[in-house]
Parts: sequence; C-alpha cells; structure tokens
Amino acid sequence: MKPWLIYLLIACIGLLPILLAMLASALANWAKCELNEANVGPCVIAGRDVGNVLYGMFVCGWFSLIIMPAAGLAALVYSIYLLVKR
Repeated sequence: MKPWLIYLLIACIGLLPILLAMLASALANWAKCELNEANVGPCVIAGRDVGNVLYGMFVCGWFSLIIMPAAGLAALVYSIYLLVKR
C-alpha cells in the first residue's frame, strides 16, 4: 500500500470528530436551531426532529481531544516504521 494513502487515512480518522461537530453546527445554524453541549434542543429539518442526532454529532467534537493526538502519534510511528524498513 502506498505510504501517502496511510497518511491520508490517519488524517481522515484524526479529523473526523471535529468535522462532525462542524457539520452539526452548520446544519443547526442553517435550520435556525439552538445547539449546545448542555442539552438536546428541538430541531426540525424536513419534518423530522433531528435534535438528538445533531447533539450527538456536536458532542463528538470532544473525542478530538483524544483522537487527534493519537493520529499524530500513529503518523509518527508509521514514519519511523518507513525509515527503519529501508
């Protein structure tokens, strides 16, 4: 497998929680709903209440505190592996 694909996969996994939180925020803003980490608020999009889904996506942003450093460590370990393998 190409090394740049591994780095791309690591970057995608590392950025996924923050991207989910940003998407939830953008959708709530577009639908003019209140979104916060304290509680689930009602948010109706296309006739369905998606407040719980947006809340879950928004709170996923907290996982970035663990996943982003872990992805950086994984990239470092993979880089060392590539250097040693030569």
